[in-house]
Amino acid sequence: MSTTESLSGKIVTILGGSGFVGRHLAQELLARGARLRIASRHPKKAFAIKPLGNLGQVQFAGVDITRADTLAAVLAGSDAVVNLVGAFAGKLDALQGQGLGDVAAAAKAAGAKAFVHVSAIGADAGSDVAYARTKAEGEAAVLAAFPEATIVRPSLMFGPDDNFVNMFGELISRLPVLPVFAPQAKLQPVFVDDVAEGIAEALSSAAAQGKTFELAGPEVVTMQDLNQRIAKAQGRSRAFAELPDAMSGLIASTTGWLPGAPITSDQLKLLQAGSVASGSLPGLAELGVTPRPLGLFLDRWMVRFRKHGRFGSKVASA
Repeated sequence: MSTTESLSGKIVTILGGSGFVGRHLAQELLARGARLRIASRHPKKAFAIKPLGNLGQVQFAGVDITRADTLAAVLAGSDAVVNLVGAFAGKLDALQGQGLGDVAAAAKAAGAKAFVHVSAIGADAGSDVAYARTKAEGEAAVLAAFPEATIVRPSLMFGPDDNFVNMFGELISRLPVLPVFAPQAKLQPVFVDDVAEGIAEALSSAAAQGKTFELAGPEVVTMQDLNQRIAKAQGRSRAFAELPDAMSGLIASTTGWLPGAPITSDQLKLLQAGSVASGSLPGLAELGVTPRPLGLFLDRWMVRFRKHGRFGSKVASA
C-alpha cells in the first residue's frame, strides 16, 4: 500500500500474543525491526518467541483486558497495538464484544498511532450465535473509540502448528471412516503467515486506517474437499461419511454440551455458514500481500501422519 512507514524501533504491543496467530505475527514484526510487548493472561506461553528477536527486542507482560489497570500498564508507551484476544465461550461481550471499546480507548489514551483489531469473516451483529454477534459488536466498539483503527477479518487460518488442518490430519490418520459435518460448507482458508504480513502492512500504512479488510486465501474448498485432500497428502485411502444437516444437528444438540464433543450447535451453525470473503471489502491484495494456497504446503506438513512417516511411501494405503 502507499504511504507506508517503517516499524523499525517502534513499540508494538500484541494483546493476546501468546497464541497461534501471535507467534507468527511476532516473527513478522521482529523481522521488520519492531520492539514487541507480548501481553496475555499467560505470558509464559509466549516465551518461545524471545529467541526470535535481538537482545531487548521482546518483552512479556501479563494482562486482563477486562481490567483497566492492567491494560493501562501494558499499553503505556505503545506506538501501535494489535488485538488478537478472542474466544468461543465465556464472557464474550467483555472479551470480544462491547468490552473492546475500553481496550481501544486505552490504546488511544496511551498515545498509540495505529490499532489493528483482528476479528473474523462471518462477524454478524444479527447472528443468533454469540461468537459471530460479539465479533461484529467488538468491531463497532473499537471504531467508536479509535476511528483510525484497522479491522481485519481472517478466514480459517492454517499453518504448520495450527489446530485446524492438523486436527483433521490426526483424525484421518487414525480412523478408517470419518464423519464429515456440513460437507458442502465453503471455506477459503488463509495461510497464517499471510495474515501476519497483512497485519504488519496495516500497521505500517496510513492508507489502511479506518478500513476493514477480509483476509482470505486464493481458493474456495468444501469441507469434503478439504478432508479428501488431507487424506491424499497422507497417502491414505479413507471413506468419508457425509452427514446430513438433520443428523449433524441432532448430534450437536444431544452431545455438544459434553466435554470433548465432536461439535456444538453454535460451531455447526458457523460451519454451515461457511468462511468465504464477501468480495465487497478489500483483502490481502490491497495490503500488498499475495496469498498462498494450502496445496503449497500440505504434502510437506502431512508427512508426519503418513504410515512410517518420512520413511514410508506417500501412495501406500493404510
